[in-house]
Order: sequence, then structure tokens, then C-alpha cells
Amino acid sequence: MNADALRQAASFCAYQERTVQEVRQKLNAWDVSEEDTEAILARLIQDGYLSEERFAKSFSRGKFRTRHWGKIKIEMEMRRKGLGETDRKNALEEIDQTEYHDSLKSLLAKKDASLKDTDPRVRKQKLVRYALSKGYESGLVWKVLGEDWD
Repeated sequence: MNADALRQAASFCAYQERTVQEVRQKLNAWDVSEEDTEAILARLIQDGYLSEERFAKSFSRGKFRTRHWGKIKIEMEMRRKGLGETDRKNALEEIDQTEYHDSLKSLLAKKDASLKDTDPRVRKQKLVRYALSKGYESGLVWKVLGEDWD
């Protein structure tokens, strides 16, 4: 096994949580052989540098709290990063439903304050489109809009 590549990969993983796919791509960019890549990945997992479960939870928590993404967008991005269904599902279950609901309300209130249209139908359509683009479920969006914007 390539000791330099292992050291670099460990440093790469220690800096922030990574997926196996990201580390594999980095090792390929460093021209590490396929055999060494597999050995390095196994060693990183064994030593605790690499955990897709930990990455998924950190990723979903971060995107929800800082970017105010909804579960649909978070799930799509985790799938794009090559995370397994179990890790994605467990990570999304970590998001508190009350906090999720409140985040959507806050997001919609902030967006509503920035809209210049006076027609209530147009405003509502723009709010729905905005919330859907952030990855919130349509049923929840309509429920929140029904509670507070009627």
C-alpha cells in the first residue's frame, strides 16, 4: 500500500467528513492504483477517518441549518454523492420535525417580506415555487401556507 497516499487521504478525511466516492476520486486524481485505492479506503474506514453514516448525518444537519434546504433537496444531493439508502434515510430522520416546520415558516415569512407583488395569488405561487426549489415537500408547503397566509 502506498504510505504517502494513505497519509494524504487521512489528512483529506480529517479536514472534513468525506464520502467513499469523494476519496476514491481524489485517489484517482493522485494516480493511485486501483488495488492501493481499495486498501487505502479499507484502512481509512477501519481507522475511523471515513464513515458514510457520519458524513450523511453531518451533511443533512449542515444543509438544513445553514442553507435551509428541505429533505427532498438534501436527499437528492446525498444520492448524487453516492450515499446508500440506509445512510440517507437515517440522516434525514435526525432532522427534528418541529424545527423543520418552523424553518419552513421562517423561510416563507422572510421571502414573503421581500416580494413586491400585491396580488395574493401571485405571492402565494412565488412562495410555493421558492419552497419547492429549496427542497420542501409540497404537502407541507401548502399546509404551512394554509395556516399562516389565508
